[in-house]
Amino acid sequence: MPSKTEQGLPRMRFTGLFLGFAVMAAGPAAAEGPRVTPSGLEVPRYVSLKYAEVNARKGPDEAHQLLWIYRAKGLPVQIVAETREWRRICDPEGGLAWVHKRTVDGRRSAMRVQPTNLPLLKSPKDGAKVTAYLKARGVAALDKCEKGWCRLRADGASGWAREGDIWGADPAVQCRED
Repeated sequence: MPSKTEQGLPRMRFTGLFLGFAVMAAGPAAAEGPRVTPSGLEVPRYVSLKYAEVNARKGPDEAHQLLWIYRAKGLPVQIVAETREWRRICDPEGGLAWVHKRTVDGRRSAMRVQPTNLPLLKSPKDGAKVTAYLKARGVAALDKCEKGWCRLRADGASGWAREGDIWGADPAVQCRED
C-alpha cells in the first residue's frame, strides 16, 4: 500500500521515527469547544498510534479508500471526530484521515516537529538547567502539562518543555477541512 510520501503528498514519512532523547550531562467544531462522542470522551483529544503500521482511510469504514499508511508506533495524533468504531485523526503534518479505534492508544505522546533539538529543563521555568534534548522530529511520552509547560520522557530521560515547542499539547483543533 502507498505511504503518504509515495502518493506525492507533501508529508513526511513517519517510518523509523526515533523515539527518544540525547541525554546531556549539564475542524469547524473548534468554535464549539469540546463535545462528547460515542466513546463518551470529548473531542478534540490527543492519543497515540498503537501499532507500527496503521491504515489511514478517507472515511470511517474498511470499504473507504486507503489514503496512506502511518509507520510510526507512538506517533501523537489528535482525534477530531469519531463514530462507534472509527476515529478521525489529525497528524503532526496536518493530515486528516479515519483509523479504526483499535489502532489508537490513550497514552499521550508529543513530537518536536521543528528541525532543531529541543532542550528539556529540570523544572518548568525559563533558565532552568538543561537535563536532556528531544531530537528534532523526535517523539516522547507526555506525562502532564501545567501552566504552559509539559513534562516529557523517553529512554530514561525526562524534562520540561514549553507547550508551544511540541505538537500534541495544544487543546485547539490542529487540522482543518480543506
